[in-house]
Amino acid sequence: MISTILFLAQQQAGQAQSGGLWYMQLLPFAFIFVIFYFLLIRPQQKRQKEHQQLLSNLKTGDKVITTSGIHGLIANVKDTTFLVKIADNVKIEVDKNAIASVSKSVDQPKATA
Repeated sequence: MISTILFLAQQQAGQAQSGGLWYMQLLPFAFIFVIFYFLLIRPQQKRQKEHQQLLSNLKTGDKVITTSGIHGLIANVKDTTFLVKIADNVKIEVDKNAIASVSKSVDQPKATA
C-alpha cells in the first residue's frame, strides 16, 4: 500500500513538472516571429513608407519611371493619377502607385564645371 502511494505521488510530481513548461514549447515560435519581423516585415514597411513619401513629393516636371518601365515627364498632378508625357504630343494618365522611381527633376539647375 505504501509503495502504491509513493508511486502515485511520483506520477503526480512528474505531471506537474511537464505541465508547467508549456511556455517553453512556445519559445521557438516566438523567436522565429521576432526574426521574421526584423528581417522581412519591418524593412518592407520602411520601403512602403519611403515610397508613399516619394509619391507625395512628386510635382510637375519630375522625370519618372513607371513600374512597367515607361520613362516620362510629369505634365500634370491629379488626386489619384499623374499625366505623364512620354513623347512629343503623347501623354498618358497613370495611377500614382504605378510610379516606381524618380530619375531626376527637370527644374533643378545643372552644375557647370
